Amino acid sequence: MSEKKMSSSRKHHLKSLMLSIAKGLLETEAKDKEEERKRYMEETCPPLSLPGGVQALQELCKELHHKIDVIDEERYDLESKVSKSTKEIEDLKIKVQDLKGKFKKPALRKVRLSADQMLQALLGSKHKVSLDLRANLKQVKKEVKEEDKELRDVGDWRKNIEDKSGMDGRKKMFESEA
Repeated sequence: MSEKKMSSSRKHHLKSLMLSIAKGLLETEAKDKEEERKRYMEETCPPLSLPGGVQALQELCKELHHKIDVIDEERYDLESKVSKSTKEIEDLKIKVQDLKGKFKKPALRKVRLSADQMLQALLGSKHKVSLDLRANLKQVKKEVKEEDKELRDVGDWRKNIEDKSGMDGRKKMFESEA
């Protein structure tokens, strides 16, 4: 499906189907809530029977006020538990976010430091360490080959050509080799 694009009519049709299904689910959920509420009210609140005398009515009112106080205390306790748990959830979310490191890192600037400054920044001002990197390098002696010396000592090339030019120069070349 991801390779081929859907037509707009197909998208609209699917969207309307999803919305109709969601609407049906919401209606059934609302009916279930209403039935649950009615059932709960029947269980907890018995039908009201009004007594005939004033004294009995006053007793009934005192009893109802006492029940209301008890329910208010329970409601307050539950609200405080909920608020405490939501604060705890928020704190835990912040901790998780900090542990994941999902915050933006600032753009770092390039700073040129010498080796001494870098060590001082890492170790702090307590440790004064001077680092001379060149002192730690090994000394390497070059061996110059004899062939390289001869090539360097050739000198002016024009003199060599003048010496070797003509029959005398060729004779000298053969004499020096032999």
